Amino acid sequence: MIMPTPSPSSSKTPPAWLCEFPKKDPWSRPFAESLLTHLDLQEGLTILDVNCGDGIPAFYLAHRVGSAGQVLAIDVSEGQLIRARAVQGPYFPWLEFRREDVKQLSEHLGRFDRITGNLSFMFFRPDREMALHQLLSFLKPGGQLVLTFPSLGTFDSLWQRVDQEMLARGLTAERGNFAEYVAERPSAKDARRWLKSGGLERIEVTEYPLEVKTGAGNEFLYHPLLRGGFLDDVYECFAEQHLAESFMQRIAADTTSFVPLIAQRCVMSGWAL
Repeated sequence: MIMPTPSPSSSKTPPAWLCEFPKKDPWSRPFAESLLTHLDLQEGLTILDVNCGDGIPAFYLAHRVGSAGQVLAIDVSEGQLIRARAVQGPYFPWLEFRREDVKQLSEHLGRFDRITGNLSFMFFRPDREMALHQLLSFLKPGGQLVLTFPSLGTFDSLWQRVDQEMLARGLTAERGNFAEYVAERPSAKDARRWLKSGGLERIEVTEYPLEVKTGAGNEFLYHPLLRGGFLDDVYECFAEQHLAESFMQRIAADTTSFVPLIAQRCVMSGWAL
């Protein structure tokens, strides 16, 4: 595993805000906090953080393992990695952000004491079990894997309202597409089964509810936690986008029928033999 060589300026003490989770992050932070409740973290560990995004929780992990440890944070998006490196600046020389696809990892990555991924498991598709098993090949014997994801059951009240509206409007093809989308969401049961098939032991799969608050109309349609990755999937069920817009405007006017919106923060953890 190739890690960056410390430079003289990189010995600077990092600011406190870089060692903590951002306070104004209502999505990544709660999932990262649930990840840490299951992660056995100590100084000197080597950690692979997959689908690291902008660096939550990579910066925190680097702070905790200290200069005796190493953290390799990977993501397929070069744009997110550029932002993460810009935030990192001269701090944590034992933390490297590198472009890698979790489904096609380089065999030269090395092996790690811990493998983590906050909100990463959704991106293991289409074959999550195969991608998970490949990832486990980079875990040292006695090492721990901890991943978080919004599991099946997340925003169920909204999906039921969408399905009812499609049924009422006779949108047969769109409803079929939507049913496939909902069924594709991984469940806690799936996670437990895939960890077991990967040969892990001391398996724990736990869900923590998280309420996402929203108002009606555009506040709902352009909610930063809903539009990217959730509502967009509903739009994709429609061949005609003007019909999708009309449909979603109706849903947005009726938020009282499906709030509160509850996400299920699922944490999957297991240990290699």
